[in-house]
Amino acid sequence: MAGYRLLTRAEQNPKTAKGMREGYMTFPLHLAPADLSGFEVCAMRSVGCTKACLNTAGRGRFDAVQAARVRRTRWFFEDRVGFMSTLAREITKARGYAARKGYKLAIRLNATSDIAWHRVTVANGIPGVAYPYAGCDDIPWPNLMNVFPDVQFYDYTKVAKRLTKEILPANYHVTFSLSEAPGSEREACEVLAHGHNVAVVFRNRALVERLLGTRYFGAVVIDGDQTDLRFLDPANSVVALYAKGKAKADTSGFVRDC
Repeated sequence: MAGYRLLTRAEQNPKTAKGMREGYMTFPLHLAPADLSGFEVCAMRSVGCTKACLNTAGRGRFDAVQAARVRRTRWFFEDRVGFMSTLAREITKARGYAARKGYKLAIRLNATSDIAWHRVTVANGIPGVAYPYAGCDDIPWPNLMNVFPDVQFYDYTKVAKRLTKEILPANYHVTFSLSEAPGSEREACEVLAHGHNVAVVFRNRALVERLLGTRYFGAVVIDGDQTDLRFLDPANSVVALYAKGKAKADTSGFVRDC
């Protein structure tokens, strides 16, 4: 991956490449979703979400790519310090690359996972990483967002409490993802009440186009497929996505027909 062991360059992912039109390069991190690696990375996943996962979409259909995602995930759990140090160095490299190309950098850490990255610490004094200020080399940083305050991080999550109960870093935008699980609709309403956004997967593009500008759960429906840059979405919105890949055949209720 052109010198990146963990991150994928924006140009190599059709979804993130769309954001380049808006002046951002998004570098996603793809781990092995659910418990495919032997470690659970999607604690609140539903049956429908698990079956519809885009893990095998695009380059993900290749065995070598799947094996790499498993290796990364095991590395994260088995050598957290080494993994996070490498990730911090790669973000530094990506920031420089994006700047040279005339873009701002965005990082999506949960491209195929749902980890609480704002609670994953980062060692201090990693060679090649410029921290916002010097000193206290023996104290780890609370998260990557604090290490890189000039970088925009964003993700989707099915863990509503991250948006209703926790305080996220200012440069970390998270969108709640609705599922068919009991209580998910109630959680979606709570998320919206707290000023955040909810992503909903609909059956097809035609349905999404009919719903644009209408209200769903009392919030205005916007198009989520123009770009992947969720941090640019207006607050208190329902982000409409149309089903792709395995999700087209969903019958669990994860994909909405109305």
